Amino acid sequence: MKVILIEDVQGTGKKGDTVSVKDGYGRNFLVPRGLAVPASQGNVARLENLIKSVSNKKARDLKSAEEMKAKLEETTLAIRKKAGEDGRLFGSVTHKDVAEAIKALTGVEVDKKLVRFGEPIKATGAHTVVIHLQSDVNAEVKIEVEKEEA
Repeated sequence: MKVILIEDVQGTGKKGDTVSVKDGYGRNFLVPRGLAVPASQGNVARLENLIKSVSNKKARDLKSAEEMKAKLEETTLAIRKKAGEDGRLFGSVTHKDVAEAIKALTGVEVDKKLVRFGEPIKATGAHTVVIHLQSDVNAEVKIEVEKEEA
């Protein structure tokens, strides 16, 4: 019996694979549990359309991430924090501070979990922060930390 796997099945195959299995295994285990569907012509065509739509969506997402990267890299963020006379901050610049500054300046909403610091920012001056937009798209954003006047 030929089936198309809907989920990864250990020892059988990965999601989207068309595999040949014993009739009882396919009919009594894989299909009733929703792990596979019989490999009819309609199901094969549906799978091919699904693969095309997923690849198109990935291409659109990659293009929008590249555009966002270009937009973010051309800006310099200014963040104002309380600091002592020697330029050391009371606390540090947080991921949330960077995400809010990006939203205020560019209008682009970035999740604070995507902001990556090399090391904590605890002093005034220029710094660089990496924003992880997609698996292989990272934007380097310049940040200018300024002393907040009381």
